[in-house]
Amino acid sequence: MDVERMDGRTVLVTGAGSGIGRETALLCARRGADLAICDVNEAGLAETENAARAAGRDVFAEKVDVADRDQMRGFADAVHERVEAVDLLVNNAGVGLGANFADTELEDWDWILPINVMGVVHGCHLFVPAMVRRARGGHVVNLSSAAGFFANPSLSAYTATKFAVLGLSEALRIELRPHHIGVSAICPGLINTPITRTSRLRGVAASDEMRARVVRLYERRNYGPDRVAKRILVAVARDRAVMPVTAEAWAMYVLTRLTPPVARRIAGLIDAAAR
Repeated sequence: MDVERMDGRTVLVTGAGSGIGRETALLCARRGADLAICDVNEAGLAETENAARAAGRDVFAEKVDVADRDQMRGFADAVHERVEAVDLLVNNAGVGLGANFADTELEDWDWILPINVMGVVHGCHLFVPAMVRRARGGHVVNLSSAAGFFANPSLSAYTATKFAVLGLSEALRIELRPHHIGVSAICPGLINTPITRTSRLRGVAASDEMRARVVRLYERRNYGPDRVAKRILVAVARDRAVMPVTAEAWAMYVLTRLTPPVARRIAGLIDAAAR
């Protein structure tokens, strides 16, 4: 898919109220795409909408919880009243949870799975069939994480959800290839977004001091969501199956593919250092 000039294309982004979702939506708008965007954060969503409209683009924005099947179905119906199908679907919405498995409550699983996993499933289920029926190709982007291939005990539930997104993306990519629809899993490393301040923390991680340490780490890394947005469009242009983002994500990716035992040992050291 040509992503340099996106005039006449419609891009749908979930979780577009901040961070990677906002920057991806606005980058597409600057390149000429019209937008369909959603988020649970109405104020943030309105800021993204206004910025895209200021760039001269048509924008349909709606408050939607991606975990809520009925809300997502209503959003899809409204989008498909406006366009036959979207050209680029970006399933970005997600939440974080810092906790080892032993410290993760069942209620935490009830919270994170519907958003991080079913949110992506809802997006694909409700928007991909229209792309297939239109028979003009397109692309699906699912936001996984470096934690989607590099198992991190300090992020047990989060890691599980991101492994699921990566696996779904790989399977869907094969299924949609005959329809000329690409699928890319984006796997960022340390990205300075609001998720560091909003993630749930449990156990040894559940302290103001630990959160402050994490926030400082991500701020020092200083890899912004605008740079992730650019890598997302590179992945679309090159039809990449998996796109690690940041040097540490690439290092983790190579380690897990070439030397899994070494990757596990390093993950254990990271977990021990976080305690």
